[in-house]
Amino acid sequence: MDYSKHIQKAEEAARRRNYDFAVQLYQQILELEADQGEARAGLRRALKAREETKKGGKFMKMMKGAGPLTIAKGLAKAGKHDAAAKSVETYLATAPLDVEANMLLGTSLEAAGHFKSSLAVFEFIAEIDPKNAEGLKRAGAMMARTGEAAKALGYYERALEVDPRDRDALKARKDLAAEAALDTARYDTVGHSREQLVDAEETRRLEQSRRIHRTPEELEAELERLEARYAEDPSDVDTMLALAEVHEKRRDPEAALDVLERALTYRQGDRDLEERVGKTRTKALKRALAKAGKDGNQEKADKIEARLQAHEVAEIRRRLAIHPGDAGLRLELGQILLAQGDLDEAAAELQKALSDPRRAIEARLTLARVFEAKGFGDLAAREFEKVLDGMPENDQRRREILYSLAALAESGSDLERAKRLYAQVYEVDVSFRDVAKKMEELR
Repeated sequence: MDYSKHIQKAEEAARRRNYDFAVQLYQQILELEADQGEARAGLRRALKAREETKKGGKFMKMMKGAGPLTIAKGLAKAGKHDAAAKSVETYLATAPLDVEANMLLGTSLEAAGHFKSSLAVFEFIAEIDPKNAEGLKRAGAMMARTGEAAKALGYYERALEVDPRDRDALKARKDLAAEAALDTARYDTVGHSREQLVDAEETRRLEQSRRIHRTPEELEAELERLEARYAEDPSDVDTMLALAEVHEKRRDPEAALDVLERALTYRQGDRDLEERVGKTRTKALKRALAKAGKDGNQEKADKIEARLQAHEVAEIRRRLAIHPGDAGLRLELGQILLAQGDLDEAAAELQKALSDPRRAIEARLTLARVFEAKGFGDLAAREFEKVLDGMPENDQRRREILYSLAALAESGSDLERAKRLYAQVYEVDVSFRDVAKKMEELR
């Protein structure tokens, strides 16, 4: 059945911000065809957009949807994957940005053989949680299954940026490299034996360029070849990107950054390229900072560190402009601003991050530190207590929070409360900081 008109109608509803109707249309399509990948991806976008237009009440909505999620987990364990997928979709209608639930949906769809839909879900996870290595690997696996070796390779590369030692990703990248090279070798269009030899050499070179470890001699030869190609056409962005990759493998982020910045002048607005420039500039600044420190040039090191901090803030703000509802980025920005002493701005970002239950504990804990740094002891204590209320008993951070509450009570001359809180730490870890000394002082 051709669903293109139905999908077009749903997309039009989403463009008009009639998200409820768009969601309903996508759900109707998926009821008829569970492996309609385009509809599954559209549903994810519509649910996310609807979520971002609503404020407050997220925790309660997640609690209300917890029933279908629990049922979905049970169905998945029982091997009833289609039913599990339907149940978890019911939950995600109330909490569409729950990464764990999206992972369950993706794996259930995969187990049920709905690979197009599974791919759509894993790609969505890669979008909302770009540091989720497992989501990136699953997206790569599904992309490879659909025959898109080059795109699959890209997802595994991103997974390795998150965890360079991930064995599954390393193996998959190695296997896909040769396949991607063969895809570009054009064996099907070659009619002459000499051309076949040329293509065979090109395939060998491409496979070599994808290898994780290459000798310095191989890198120098590749650099020379690419520089010659660049001299012939200084506006060839693909050559610039390849040059940057070689510079990165030669551990020269400054040279890579120079080439990438030139490439960006030809592809302004390219978000992937902007992301790469940002990451490479971070590496270049960190390397320069390490060198200044090693040389003992403290004044230069301080200037570079200030540039690095400003760059990190600017990078997160750039990403937030693209993903304003990303509470993880809000939390990260708040933590950096706290470290830089920009306390009011830090508090503003952390308060926004509180809306996401997945980030609430860490955001509230950091917000308490902000209030503590500003000298607002009562506000800090209130936030610490809220964190304790929602924190599991076995969480190792409880000792740190109890100690902080005790220190605040002590500074406020509430010595009985301070002693009681220090005692809770002492009961579980007598060696924590100077808690034993505190117990003696407050006897």
